[in-house]
Order: sequence, then C-alpha cells, then structure tokens
Amino acid sequence: MKDNKKILAIIPARGGSKGVPGKNIKMLAGKPLIAWTIETALSAPCLDRVILSTDDEKILKIGKKYGAETPFLRPASIAGDDTTDMPVYEHALTWLADNEKFYPDIIVWLRPTTPLRTSKDIEQAVDLLIQKKPDWVRSVCEVEHHPYWMYKLNEGLMEPFVDGIKIENFIRRQLLPPAYRLNGAVDVGWRSTILEKKLLYSGVIEAYIMPVDRSVDIDTKLDFKISETIMTQEKDE
Repeated sequence: MKDNKKILAIIPARGGSKGVPGKNIKMLAGKPLIAWTIETALSAPCLDRVILSTDDEKILKIGKKYGAETPFLRPASIAGDDTTDMPVYEHALTWLADNEKFYPDIIVWLRPTTPLRTSKDIEQAVDLLIQKKPDWVRSVCEVEHHPYWMYKLNEGLMEPFVDGIKIENFIRRQLLPPAYRLNGAVDVGWRSTILEKKLLYSGVIEAYIMPVDRSVDIDTKLDFKISETIMTQEKDE
C-alpha cells in the first residue's frame, strides 16, 4: 500500500570494517555479502530506488554490478567508526535533492550485515509505517537470552542485571514476559522525520517483528558461518 509515495532504499556500506576486514564484500554462500541485500531490495515491489552509500571504490563497483544505484561516493568524513547514521541519511537525501531533484517520502535503511531478511519483510515494514504513521518502524526479534536471567557482578557476587527484578519469580521460561531486541534488518522512516524533526530512531517507534532465523546480524566470522548454514538448509528444504 504505497499511496503514491516515493520510497527510497539506502544501503549503507562503509569500507573500514574492523572485526572482519572487508566484511561487506566478503563472500557468503557464493556472493559478496552486500549482494544479498541489494538483490532482496530490488525484488521488493514497493521500492522506487535502491541506492548504495559507500566511501569505498571496491564496494561501489561490486554494488553497481549487482544492480544498486551508485550516484555518489560518500565523503570519508562521514565514514568513520564513530559516524552515526544521521549524517549518512542527510548526505544521501541532500545529494539527491540538489543533483536530481528527487524527494522521497519514505526512506528504508537496509544494512548489508543482515542478509537473511526477505522482500516481504521490507514490504510489511513499509506498510506498517504507512498504516500506523509512527516516526519510525524498526525490525526486532525475540531475544535468545532473556534479560531477566542476566546478572551483573558486584565484587564477584551475582546481582540481577535488571534492577528491581526478583529472578526467583521467573524460574521457568514460561513465566518470562516476551522481550525483543533490534535485529538491524529493516528501519523505515519518513523523510520529514529525518530532515525536519531530526529524529534518529527516536520519537514514536513501531516494531516489525521478525523470526530469529532471519535475524542474524553479521559481525564476526562465526556469524558468517551461521548465516551460510541457514541459507544452505533453506536451499535443501
């Protein structure tokens, strides 16, 4: 349900990964990691454009090969370890406005490190934004390790990590209230939320719930192995 709205996907992929060097173009199940997100985005009917924002010429070349638009190279000044997402949004949207007179209504942020999302996830997250009209829609999944069962140490002594919680009241898993974590797969917001309200993942946020098996956020070599195992199993089924 687009309601004639222009919808832009931005795939952020800087070149300076520390944990796994060259992570965004490291091979995963026969393709560079970033290719999975590009191909999924291009198969989502709601998206009008899919743009890659990178500071790296090699990533740009591979992104272009798999079908992403690469109209600019992101400045190094907003591609550091401590760069938040906001200046990357602002740079892309300002560049498109100044150089192409393109003013999307909705922005879909697709991190290449979550390759297991589907085009349906993108479509449903966008629909949720249009229908409920929050400032943001952010994808989440249920936590694998519940915070009520986590501890902090005080000189070696265990104390509940969540203040005020009596862990003995939640001995059985069935007694735990549902808890969710951000999975990084899909963030959807209004252009006005970003450029006018200046809200970065804040304000009114609606959750788009995804299953755990599509919520792997790749940060380590082990995460690559887990994702590849899931992809192989799905292919065999």
